Amino acid sequence: MGAYLSKISKTASATSEKMSTEGTKPTAFRHYPQAQQTFKPPLIANENAFLGDVYSSDKVAPEAPISCGFYRLEPGTPLVYTYTYHEMKIILDGDFTISDETGQKVRATKGDVFNFSKGQKITFETEKGGYAFYTGQRAEGAA
Repeated sequence: MGAYLSKISKTASATSEKMSTEGTKPTAFRHYPQAQQTFKPPLIANENAFLGDVYSSDKVAPEAPISCGFYRLEPGTPLVYTYTYHEMKIILDGDFTISDETGQKVRATKGDVFNFSKGQKITFETEKGGYAFYTGQRAEGAA
């Protein structure tokens, strides 16, 4: 572990040195206060599936962008989605039934974390409605 931390420290030091020698100024972090309560993702599919990116790194790291945001599913038509990127999702509220083509099926509730890989076909369903936060390895709006 110590060797790993030493390697990270050397990498961070080299990165800082490179930034100062190139004259690049550090960028400020971004903050969206109360995003979970105030951000309203737009309708993306059917009559009941909403998804919206809050932030993306695609402007500062176009070679390896990461985008994050919120996903909401209301009762009604299941959302069947084939991932074209890798994604992590944490359930914030409500419930989902999540299944894949292998036959795996899970009832997801608050606090559950999922990893979806590129190429997986996932079906999302809900009885009462569900709300989740995701981070995907893709550019903004590319879901």
